[in-house]
Amino acid sequence: MPNYGSRDVCMVRGEGARVWDADDRAYLDFVSGIAVNNLGHCHPAVVKAIQEQAAKLIHTSNGVLLEPQIELAELLCRETGMTKAMFGNSGCEVTEGAIKLSRVWGREGFKESKHKIMVFTGSFHGRTYGAMSATYSPKVRKGFDPFVPGFVFAEFNNIADVDAKWDDDICCVMLETIQGEGGVRPATTEFLKGLQVRCRERKAVFICDEVQCGMGRTGKRMAYMHAGVQPDVVPIAKALGGGFPIGGLLARGEFADVFTKGRHGTTFGGNPLACATALASTKIIFDDRFLETVWHKGLKLNSLLQAIAAEFPDLCDHVRGIGLMQGLVLKVNALDIPTLARKHGLILNATAETVLRVLPPLTVTDGELEEFGSKLRATLGEVKTG
Repeated sequence: MPNYGSRDVCMVRGEGARVWDADDRAYLDFVSGIAVNNLGHCHPAVVKAIQEQAAKLIHTSNGVLLEPQIELAELLCRETGMTKAMFGNSGCEVTEGAIKLSRVWGREGFKESKHKIMVFTGSFHGRTYGAMSATYSPKVRKGFDPFVPGFVFAEFNNIADVDAKWDDDICCVMLETIQGEGGVRPATTEFLKGLQVRCRERKAVFICDEVQCGMGRTGKRMAYMHAGVQPDVVPIAKALGGGFPIGGLLARGEFADVFTKGRHGTTFGGNPLACATALASTKIIFDDRFLETVWHKGLKLNSLLQAIAAEFPDLCDHVRGIGLMQGLVLKVNALDIPTLARKHGLILNATAETVLRVLPPLTVTDGELEEFGSKLRATLGEVKTG
């Protein structure tokens, strides 16, 4: 089906920050599978975990205990201040779980009408119906109405608009700590702290969607940690499995016990193969020394993009982001630039019409950052003369 548009390159292998197509041409990958391959392509620890677990046990039902599932849940909760975890297969699946959890908590803990979910302009939470109903993008929503009712949109990073639109039927507030599809827009510290205070005072679940920006992407285990807040529920996915599909729903305290037996489930979620792979990936990413290198690489990438923006003032507006999740905001439409960049051996992604989203693997080297700069300059130079 043509839902991914025209695709003229066939990738056949990858290693680290590079991929090769069927003609054996190499590309520098600064999309990382949209923040999935945080350890780069085919990291040895990830490959080893897949091989070893596949030879032992691939799948059972969730009616039995599974060692990799238990170990992964313990690691994630211990390092994020959460209490319990439930595993799914994707970001939108665990986001659906977060929505369901919040509504059960509000309705059964308070009143039947406490079911509304506050979300934000610029948001993207997924393409299943609940997640899509929480998504702001008209492009994503077009043609799919009617949507799931009960979602209230407030302006991102505007606490006054939150207060203006809040009522007693709000059961949760859900936001991406850094909006990805919305153009790499970080929530401010003041905004996150303000939301946390209001959720605590007004009895609402505070949800930080870390599907794209979590798992070390910003130089901390989760992006919300930069603001010093503690969400009640955290959906994670993408980089969790090091390239293998898995999602996680983390919850703390009373919110961790909302889903009683039979209330929510999934056939493949938390299978041994996915959990063993995620465990290997997470052990590396959550290492403090590793995260420190990610933070410093993020500073280098930001400085590099700032310099490039200054070199192309007619094309570039500004740079925003945290760690190795950066956005180069352009004054021109960015949607055709990734195709042009591939001609220069660079894989980039455009989002929100005018933003080049830059997501290198967390293992990127200084030399690869410099190479990226050269390739991006060549691409923008062609756009300028084009």
